[in-house]
Order: sequence, then structure tokens, then C-alpha cells
Amino acid sequence: MPRLDPVPPGPSAPTLWMARREWRAALELATAAVRTRDVADWPTGDGHPVIVLPGFLAGPESTVFLRQHLRRLGYRVHDWRQGRNLGASPELAARLEDLLLEVHDRYGRRVSLVGWSAGGVYAREMARALPDYTRGVITLGSPFRHHPASTRAWAMYRMMNRHNLDLMFTEEALALRAQPLTVPTTSIYSKADGIVAWECCVADPAPRTENVEVSATHLGYGHQLETLHVIADRLAQPEGTWAPWAGAGAVASTHDKAV
Repeated sequence: MPRLDPVPPGPSAPTLWMARREWRAALELATAAVRTRDVADWPTGDGHPVIVLPGFLAGPESTVFLRQHLRRLGYRVHDWRQGRNLGASPELAARLEDLLLEVHDRYGRRVSLVGWSAGGVYAREMARALPDYTRGVITLGSPFRHHPASTRAWAMYRMMNRHNLDLMFTEEALALRAQPLTVPTTSIYSKADGIVAWECCVADPAPRTENVEVSATHLGYGHQLETLHVIADRLAQPEGTWAPWAGAGAVASTHDKAV
């Protein structure tokens, strides 16, 4: 195994008790499946393209509900086309940037990125590399701050990605991933998350950047009703305008007016 820099101080990973409560994700899915068609007051989309990226060890099947929901709201929704998420690499980063450029060219419009857990980390780096092609980024329980040792997935990630660890988690690399983006960014987090410490999922204050708290489990972000409402509202903002989420549980990191 590569020799890693010492793990810097950070929040503790969720407790085993919290992780065991992730079974509630099944209830969140059942509730959303019954009620999503009844939320007529939710904003609908303008047809712009959206790419949805799954979390670590998850694949396209994990985001089916979310993608179908966004299609019903009027978006052109795409899976990330990489199969199961087994970890980051320079090759994966290049393929995702190519996907973003392809989807942008297909519709002639900027693309919104919605990333669940590790998928949100990738989405942020896609937007960082190609801001002129990105309309905005929404992350769902994504650990883009602190060291991934603050997650219950770290041991598995370290075992499966030994060849990349020496470069990916240096203090310099961690600091770079935590830097705010230039595009509108919504970081959704939950203190009920049983996999990722919520402190890893919140952004520093910056223009057009916000942190929104929900009550989802980690495995339930993509189909929990409250989270879906936030996603729908954020995606529906007209391109070129931005205002922080005004619903319950929102914590805007910057201005309280549209910019």
C-alpha cells in the first residue's frame, strides 16, 4: 500500500449506531414513490440537460428514481455512463469531462450536475475544469472537505484504490477539492447521515454557494422527498440568475439576495 501523509485532523466518522439507521432509506423511498406525483407546486424544468452521478460502489440503478423524477419535471437527464463507481482516477476524470462536453454540444446548453456522495466530488471537479459548460452543481452528502477517513467507506475505498491514494489525499489535494466553485453550487447535507460526517459536506462561504440541511439518510438522498424538493427548486432557477434556497433548513453561505 502506498505511503500516505498522516491523516489531518477532522470530524469523526458517523457512529456504528448511525450507520445501522441507514435502513430508513427504504422508508424514504417508499414515501417518495407514493407522494412525488402529488407535489404539483414544485417548480418544473426548462428542458436543460442534467447529468446524475452515483456514489461510491453504486451504479446507474441507484439513481434511477432520481433520474425518472427529474425527467418528469422536464429535464433532459443522463446517467454518468461509467457503470459502477469504484473510485476516482485521472482516466475517469478525463472521461467525465468528455461526457460533459458531449452533452453540452448535443443540446447547445450548459449542463447541470447532480452528484450523490463521491459522485458529487467528481461533479465538483468536472465543473472546476469546465465552468463555461456547467450551469450549476448540486451535491448530495458529498465529502469534498476534510479527509475521507471521516466516512465509514474509507476502509473499503482504501482497499480498492491503493494505486491512487498517494496523490489523491495529500493536504494540497484535499485543500484544492474544498475550494469553492465559480458556478452556482448547492451542497446538501444531513446530520442523520450514517456514512459521511456532515461536516465533510458543507462548503465555505462564497458567491453563489450555499449549504442546505435536510433530514435524509446517506443511502436515501436520491429519493428522500425533502431532498428532491431542494433539487427541483435549485435546478429550476433561470440560467444566469441565482438566489439561495428559501425553504426550511436552508443555510445560505453568502448573499441573501439574487446575484
